[in-house]
Amino acid sequence: MSWLHQSCTRRNTLTTATGLVVGAALPGTPAAAAQPVPAAAQYANPVLWQDFADIDIIRVGDTYYYSASTMHYSPGAPILRSYDLVNWEFAGHSVPVLDFGSKYDLNGARGYVRGIWASSLAYRPSNRTFYWLGQIDFARTYVYTATSVEGPWSRLTTLNTAYYDAGLLVDTDDTLYVAYGNSTISVAQLSADGRTQVRAQQVFSTPSSIGTLEGSRFYRINGNHYIFLTRPANGQYILKSTSGPFGPYTLRQVLLDLPGPLSGGGVPHQGGLVQTQNGAWYYLAFVDAFPGGRVPVLAPVTWTSDGWPVVQLVNGGWGASYPSPVVPSPPRQVAPMTGVDTFDGTTLKPKWEWNHNPDNTKWSVGNGLTLRTATVTNDLYWARNTLTHRVQGPTSTATVQLDFSAMRDGDRAGLALLRDSSAWIGVRRDGGANRLVMVNGLTMDGSWNTTGTGYEAASAGVSGGRVWLRATADIRPGSSRPGTFSYSTDGVDFVRLGPAFTMGNSWQFFMGYRFALFNHATQTLGGSVRIARFELSTP
Repeated sequence: MSWLHQSCTRRNTLTTATGLVVGAALPGTPAAAAQPVPAAAQYANPVLWQDFADIDIIRVGDTYYYSASTMHYSPGAPILRSYDLVNWEFAGHSVPVLDFGSKYDLNGARGYVRGIWASSLAYRPSNRTFYWLGQIDFARTYVYTATSVEGPWSRLTTLNTAYYDAGLLVDTDDTLYVAYGNSTISVAQLSADGRTQVRAQQVFSTPSSIGTLEGSRFYRINGNHYIFLTRPANGQYILKSTSGPFGPYTLRQVLLDLPGPLSGGGVPHQGGLVQTQNGAWYYLAFVDAFPGGRVPVLAPVTWTSDGWPVVQLVNGGWGASYPSPVVPSPPRQVAPMTGVDTFDGTTLKPKWEWNHNPDNTKWSVGNGLTLRTATVTNDLYWARNTLTHRVQGPTSTATVQLDFSAMRDGDRAGLALLRDSSAWIGVRRDGGANRLVMVNGLTMDGSWNTTGTGYEAASAGVSGGRVWLRATADIRPGSSRPGTFSYSTDGVDFVRLGPAFTMGNSWQFFMGYRFALFNHATQTLGGSVRIARFELSTP
């Protein structure tokens, strides 16, 4: 997290680096023998075209886990799961609720672009426990633990030191260390139970010729300690110590202004290193790709004879494709990132996150998703219980079936493209009558105050109590970035409503556009809508 942001023709030979790295095999569980993949098997970058920034990646046994930032969305710190580093699925969230102050409840204040920044996910073999560690609002650091990534996750401790952009290391002797800081990089040792700080020491000061280094990831590899650091938003550096976690450290540049694999996107940076079961190393970074956000790209890494990582390039840049990692056959196929959700069961699936914390008395699932109005406001940015889903790149379409028969006068419900500049299609009920509308011009300023609550760009009549709403988003960076809206009365034939909405591509909001389901009141509470079906599809 930074406030200063702004095809392969041969198989690469991967150097085996032995020793413990965070995410080694479970104690007493031998790593499965990797079966070679066909020479032609390749993967394409980005490996996942959705907004998952500030990456931390680990391997536990034969499974890879990936944690990311979520700022003001709740639950926070999603965890993705993979068996091959290429195909990912949602597994859970490390932070069940953003209970860090009333602003995360949209109660008198707002937490936009606060909350969960670059944080760390680690696994501790000695107690078979996952640890998440992150600072909130420059004030405190929180540690959560779980014995399964699916949860339940619970807060282990609150530390009064703010470990900015922290990387958590479970060392070979089971000691917990944290690397953190912006330009001034420090290392802290935690107590054996992880609840308190035992020692902290500055270990590095970034030269002015480099500028800013942050985004720490902390490793022990081949007996050396490494702190992997990013220069936002165009460089990656690494510190190495041969004398223990507190240094001294020496610095080497890993990449700077390296051409990325995504047309119109930024330089790969930040993220983490991970070792496969057979000793190969990979670097999972992200590239700025607004309006969609920051998306992950994967490249193989080799090591020099004196212990420095080298990203394997294709034609002088980060490859658009590489040979697939050699890993054991997966136990199953991961769940796709696209598809249909009918909101069955008793909980939301982990692909969903609320805009700030929800009022849990005002929504339910089981027979579709029911959203009862939770806020009286004419400003969607203040409305609680807005449920969001990441946009899939390069282009994708969200379609919802909306039952609006229980709306009340003054209610507004529908499907939005949500960011600091937003638009939506939906139903508004006024004076006992319903109308379909496309609303444009919802905007925020650079301090995330609302500057526009929207205006009707188009409208249409609607009868009965059910309608299908659709939003299509083209999030290719460097494109015209259109978002378009349409509706249907039968779920088959769709009619365009309103002009194309040009999605904003400024970086300062950090998070990319999301599809958002909402229902808020402008007069009185008591109305509700039911979303029977949500589908995310790609061309």
